[in-house]
Amino acid sequence: MDAILELLDPYVFDYGYAYLFPQQQLQSTKAYGNSTNYASSSKNFDDEYSLNFGSSLPRDDIYRQSASILLIAGFGAAFIYVISAALSYYFVFDRRLEYHPRFLKNQIKLEIQSSFFAIPIIDLLTLPFFLGEVRGHSLLYTRIDEYGWWWLAVSTALYMIFNDLGIYWIHRLEHHPSIYKYVHKPHHKWIIPTPWAAIAFHPVDGYLQSLPYHVFVYICPMQKHLYMFLFVCVQIWTHPYPRRRHDYWPLARKVHQQSCPPHSPPHVLHLQLRPILHMGRQLLGLSPCSHARAGSYSRGGPSHAREGLGGQGWKPHQEVQG
Repeated sequence: MDAILELLDPYVFDYGYAYLFPQQQLQSTKAYGNSTNYASSSKNFDDEYSLNFGSSLPRDDIYRQSASILLIAGFGAAFIYVISAALSYYFVFDRRLEYHPRFLKNQIKLEIQSSFFAIPIIDLLTLPFFLGEVRGHSLLYTRIDEYGWWWLAVSTALYMIFNDLGIYWIHRLEHHPSIYKYVHKPHHKWIIPTPWAAIAFHPVDGYLQSLPYHVFVYICPMQKHLYMFLFVCVQIWTHPYPRRRHDYWPLARKVHQQSCPPHSPPHVLHLQLRPILHMGRQLLGLSPCSHARAGSYSRGGPSHAREGLGGQGWKPHQEVQG
């Protein structure tokens, strides 16, 4: 986040904060009886005024940084969501799924409303992590030669593995009966999700599943521009139709199907070993995922065959008969 602030401060935020919170300058004057007072001609070269860029809130002010981060995160998340979801919906998503009997009425509208409700709350909850990065409390670094080029590849691999493992266990924990109905159940409302449902979940659910992405840079060094690039890529990656993503990652598809077959919501793939999954289930008292079942159908309605969403009952690669 500090890299984005460094970019936007001189071009956007300095002007905005100077306009909203102008700095009051003290003018040095000399008064002699009834003589006219003249402001010092050096006011344009006031060091403190220049360093604060005309605002009473300097760049390192924690309140200014917090406001800037919320603006960047909010508008950035909304922009990525709209663009990525729209492109995925029109060019990747199989729109014949909208005729599925379990596709909700006005579902896309509801998904968008749910997403825009969640975005500002999630941004507020994740603010401490972004603020810590900006104020130098994370392990982000700038110069590549501090750790070498090889560490870029290693840290990228560790970042992906850590996030997949972390999100998997958080997701499994959210399926615990004592938590599921309060936090994770709203996300399973979208049995046949579209790309617009990528962030259409309870704000606390979104916050919990985002924790690995934020925590990683506090326990493992990472180049800050690489981190921001991967962070944005992850946001875009959550939008394409999930079954397509399983096809891109054969190993992840195999493990994911063995441990918890995909039930359509657009989750990040969970890369984990099967024995550890079974052990974790026993420790947490979790049962295998339950999956929605629906019949094959055409526009005329469902058939009598009852198969899984990805089974023989519903074949999205076939033409739907009118």
